[in-house]
Amino acid sequence: MSDAAQPTAAEVRAAAEAVKTALDRHLAAVERRSGEDDPAVYEAFNELAAAAEVYDELLYDRYDEVTPFEIPGEDSLPPYTGPEEPNAISVLIRRDYAVAEPQRLLAQAQRIEAADVEAGTGIGAGATGTVHGALGTLFGEFEADEIASRHKEFGLEEGDSTLWVTASDEPADPGEWLEAPFEHVDPQQVVCRFDVSTVFDDDLDDEDDEDDIEDLVTTGLAEDDDDIEPLDTTDR
Repeated sequence: MSDAAQPTAAEVRAAAEAVKTALDRHLAAVERRSGEDDPAVYEAFNELAAAAEVYDELLYDRYDEVTPFEIPGEDSLPPYTGPEEPNAISVLIRRDYAVAEPQRLLAQAQRIEAADVEAGTGIGAGATGTVHGALGTLFGEFEADEIASRHKEFGLEEGDSTLWVTASDEPADPGEWLEAPFEHVDPQQVVCRFDVSTVFDDDLDDEDDEDDIEDLVTTGLAEDDDDIEPLDTTDR
């Protein structure tokens, strides 16, 4: 960052004062809380987090120093304000994968296509010659849950995943949200959420894991990646 773009000492001091004010407001809201999910406490918490983040950034830009504060991410949910007895729920799922082995993915998609042609349900080779075409074939053949349980067979590597359950008073009308299925989600109507990420695996010992893998290969217990079990391509 250039000197011209650096914040002034006065701006850093003002940001520090804003943190102090937000801290006092948060404590006052906690002392006056009306219940476990008091929205005033939640609002004061967010204000304190925002003020601390601004101060941390200015402090670093001006003095190349950091604070000991860890600003929570947006994965924390606000208090639930949805219906007490919901008549409908929506389940939103996101699973990320890396295409770790494109050739394995292509080979599996071609096997699916060949089986469909043999069974008279396919139209011959075509889309499976590209990675995006192979992905279309794969997800068209298998349910997402089955792909999640067999992702290594398809040359995929798991990334982060999350599942949200939201509540509502009435079911959505047919086709109502199809054009934008993941928009307009109200965090205050989220009943629960479940997140999976390697960022949570703080206690992993990489060296021990590598040793375990080497032991399996040495004793012949590790499965050969080239030995792929035949896919079940029968009609559902």
